[in-house]
Amino acid sequence: MPQDSSSREWDHVAGNLATARARIAAAAEAAGRDPAGIELVAVSKTFPVAALRAAMAAGQCVFGENRVQEALPKIEALAAAPDPGASAPRFHLVGHLQTNKAKHGWAFDMIESVDSLRIAAALERRLPHPTPVLLEVNVAGEASKHGFAPDEVGPALTAIAPLAKLDVVGLMTVGPLAAEAESVRPVFRELRRLRDAEADRLGPGHLSMGMSDDFQVAIAEGATMVRLGRAIFGDRRA
Repeated sequence: MPQDSSSREWDHVAGNLATARARIAAAAEAAGRDPAGIELVAVSKTFPVAALRAAMAAGQCVFGENRVQEALPKIEALAAAPDPGASAPRFHLVGHLQTNKAKHGWAFDMIESVDSLRIAAALERRLPHPTPVLLEVNVAGEASKHGFAPDEVGPALTAIAPLAKLDVVGLMTVGPLAAEAESVRPVFRELRRLRDAEADRLGPGHLSMGMSDDFQVAIAEGATMVRLGRAIFGDRRA
């Protein structure tokens, strides 16, 4: 049966996924790590449901979205018409969450971008059940980025501990844009240090760090989740 044009448009996704998984495995093995300990989050912001379906057909089930208003229609469309044989998709919110959008937090399987105590409090009021979350840390101190400063992580964990709806399972950071991936290594190393310093509260918690241009360095520094968009779907759409 011939594919329709929308399906053919995303034929490259399966091959890109296979390449990304191979590169993740190679980076893990080079670091003496088990590739099974690294989760690939396919960042699908700006891409249509057809792109997600192509990724699901190739075995991908975890997707990252930046904006609630864009993610909800995709989540609803995939729930309303599931793909036979594909695993049910799981969605991570990886972008900044506005307090007035916290009421939609229920739609996500994980919220990776809890970047302030204000957002934490809003989620506590709005979430219907305990949800895994990551604290976003602005390791590089960039004015354009959200997140806790490194020295705020410990106090934030203390403040959030009584909140029954937030299950803090690790840390996340967005590395600075850099011409050379190696230059971002200190940022990833610092996030790992922060996680390890809170081992009594985070244990072997997740480290969500590394994107299409620097994920191999992030894996070398201990990433347990890498967030790849362009490497899977191609250049972002407007």
